[in-house]
Amino acid sequence: MAREFYESLCAEQKIKINPLIVEVLEKTTLTENFTLKLAGNNRLRRVQRLNDEDVFIVCKCLKNKCVTGLDVRYNNITDEGVGHLAGLLQNSALRCLDLKFNNILTDGAEILSKSLQCSRTLLSLRLSGNKIGNRGAMHLASMLQVNNSLQELELADCDLATQSVIAFTIVLKSNKSLRSVDISRPLLFSHQEEWAVHCSEMLAVNSSLVELHLGKMGMTDTGMERLSEGLRLNHSLRYLDLRCNRVTRDGVHHLAEVLKQNPTLEIIDLSSNRIEDEGAAYLSEAITWPRCALKELSVNSNNIRTEGLLSLTQAMKTNTTLTHVYIWGNLLEEPVCQAFRELISSGRLLPQHTDVSAYEVDGRVFLAEVFQNLRRHYHSTDCSGTETHSDSNPAAGPDSTSARLIENQQLVPLQPY
Repeated sequence: MAREFYESLCAEQKIKINPLIVEVLEKTTLTENFTLKLAGNNRLRRVQRLNDEDVFIVCKCLKNKCVTGLDVRYNNITDEGVGHLAGLLQNSALRCLDLKFNNILTDGAEILSKSLQCSRTLLSLRLSGNKIGNRGAMHLASMLQVNNSLQELELADCDLATQSVIAFTIVLKSNKSLRSVDISRPLLFSHQEEWAVHCSEMLAVNSSLVELHLGKMGMTDTGMERLSEGLRLNHSLRYLDLRCNRVTRDGVHHLAEVLKQNPTLEIIDLSSNRIEDEGAAYLSEAITWPRCALKELSVNSNNIRTEGLLSLTQAMKTNTTLTHVYIWGNLLEEPVCQAFRELISSGRLLPQHTDVSAYEVDGRVFLAEVFQNLRRHYHSTDCSGTETHSDSNPAAGPDSTSARLIENQQLVPLQPY
């Protein structure tokens, strides 16, 4: 039924039929709380990506329907297509909209922000990979001053600047609805890290945010020190993403002191920093403290050697709360390999909760990489409007149980940028 309606609309508007839409609608029965998935990044075969005309027809198909989720990431949607989607937001029950990695620019962000000022249904908006720039982000920050329904906002790799990053931190001081925010990889040219000061002040007063992604911010130890001041006073944040920054042992020392005092942080991603053995030792000490609630930790590619990694394994024997540890990309010498084999074989560390697997050759123990990573999200809002906190690891794909049997050499990890 849905397919026939779509084809009739295409004929009426004299628009070419998109085979991807036909295929999806052919297998679809539009029911309540349904997510229509039209992503253009199918790895198994080539698909015809959606353009603005396709979006126009899809929006007509979805009006007055019970579709609550629309996934159109990795397509060729521009600002014109966003105009059609803005109209849909006003006349549908849409709760989740995924527009990641399209061709949306500043004007498209402005159109969305104006539409969302009136919308009370949309809970999740994902715009990562669209070059909306500083001005587009400022429009979205202004929208958050009046929108009290949006719970999840992704703006990673959107060319945000210092002004818009600071604007978001200021808005989050008063916004009580957002649960998850991702502003990773902005374009920050100042070395003074003003944004970290504002972010710290926000964290000190915000009581609703449970997930914050600050990857590829160029954060140094000074920024980490400022951020830690706010983290000490925060009692809601569960997931802190600090991957691909410039944090060293001194910055991690401040974070470790936070873990000793803050009983709410559960997941920390420090992958691709430079914490080394001393930083790992600081974290290990914090993990053993009674008030530490950390459950998942990633220290991939941090130039950690034997001493630091062994301190983590010893901390895990004392602390039973920490269940997920990811260490690949560091110097994994035989004492470390033996220690992790012992953790896994004893059941203290489950094989699906780490990214290494032990094997033995000629009486020597090595570790192989297992394709599993720290989960990318703590908070997620499904399209029925239910807030969930998943314990699963969506980053692990179908091949996550396979391992590369690579003998551990003295590999130097890539420098973060």
